[in-house]
Amino acid sequence: MLSKILGKNKDSSEENKKLTELTDKVDNMNLTEMRAYVNNKLKNFAICSDGLNIVMKKLISTDLKKNRFIELDAMDTKKKKALDLVILIAGSKIATMQVAELIQNFLEVYSDVIAKYDNENKEIYKTKIITALKGSIITIKSMSEITRKEKILGN
Repeated sequence: MLSKILGKNKDSSEENKKLTELTDKVDNMNLTEMRAYVNNKLKNFAICSDGLNIVMKKLISTDLKKNRFIELDAMDTKKKKALDLVILIAGSKIATMQVAELIQNFLEVYSDVIAKYDNENKEIYKTKIITALKGSIITIKSMSEITRKEKILGN
């Protein structure tokens, strides 16, 4: 009764608790564990669009010393794992427009790292990420169109 008066909803507090738990879990993950999460291979946590947001935010974030998650002098394997993870996230069927915006932000933040990695290893990750992002946006548009049609039909 009191929760109704105060406008608090039991479902939203449980949802916030799950989101906080997921954020804490992702904060402690390395790239391999994040990839397993995005591939939905972790036992305790099912993949969700909020989880994709959290992973992308972790990749883009900086620490207190303004160091990025991946620096220019990082090992090539770490760079490759991170770039492959972004492509995997972009290809996810549950990606949202917010995830697509975070991927665009990733491209801006890491443009120097991507360019250096592509030049040194004769790769085309910039093109791969952009192509995956375009595919993601097309998927998001089609999913929103289906949702809109379902609402019109009353299902």
